[in-house]
Amino acid sequence: MTDRLSGIVTPLLTPFNDDFTVADDLYTAHAATCLADGSHYLSPFGTTSEALSHSVAERMRLVELLVSSGAARPDQLIPGTGLCNLEETATLCRHAVDIGCTAVMTLPPFFFVTANDEGLYRYFSALIESVASDDLTICLYHIPQYAGIGFTPALAARLNQAFPEVVTALKDSSGVWENTRAVIEAAPGISVFPGSEGAMLEAMALGGGGCISASCNSNAAGIRRLYDLARAGDMSGAAALRPEIDAHRDAVFSGGLIPALKALKAQQTGDVRWLNLRPPLMPATPDMAAPLADTIWRG
Repeated sequence: MTDRLSGIVTPLLTPFNDDFTVADDLYTAHAATCLADGSHYLSPFGTTSEALSHSVAERMRLVELLVSSGAARPDQLIPGTGLCNLEETATLCRHAVDIGCTAVMTLPPFFFVTANDEGLYRYFSALIESVASDDLTICLYHIPQYAGIGFTPALAARLNQAFPEVVTALKDSSGVWENTRAVIEAAPGISVFPGSEGAMLEAMALGGGGCISASCNSNAAGIRRLYDLARAGDMSGAAALRPEIDAHRDAVFSGGLIPALKALKAQQTGDVRWLNLRPPLMPATPDMAAPLADTIWRG
């Protein structure tokens, strides 16, 4: 049986040069830092990565770069692979499998907002059949407020029952705790990761896997400590630490998420390239860093 995914996962920021090409040196250094600070896995090409501004070829190159540079091992990677068309999604999934990535994190075909559970079931069945690998592991990515479509608890359970060795995890970025709990209850074979460390303790108490959170880019050590306390059953210790972790999460979101995180990286590294975001997103400004810097967990 496939090992159950668990831990804290960083949806990796993508730094850009002034011409909007990826700043490879900053990218690999940041990846290595996130792992050293306590992330169990990295997920390049999540929402925080500005994923949908990346081409298929670029995504594959950057996964290869993370491995070839020594920034990450293949088994520490869960690349985002979900696109609107089945062929390119399959290509990215197959590439991740061939490299040896632990899993892929896959959006539903997000433009097709009228698709129902049956249509999405057909899509993922076809995807799994197309990749045709016993090594494929899929983490479903539920973020309906951006994708316009998502995975109902019933669909998550159905996919896990049909493909128990493939569809084994789900990231719930809906921000709705009732939905997270409903998926955990409906699909006990799926390891559910809230998209925020703010819901991690409640999810883990019900069997959830951990969290896949943007603020792992900036506060991985604190979030890992919170996870380790919960995993060890020290809920009083976790409860005592939680306000500090929540304060940083609140600062990240109040600052606008991606630009705030990039402003913090610019401050920490002294490299202003971190302020760049690809259009149509606007660049970060240095003043965004202060609230985040003041709330990082120091141990």
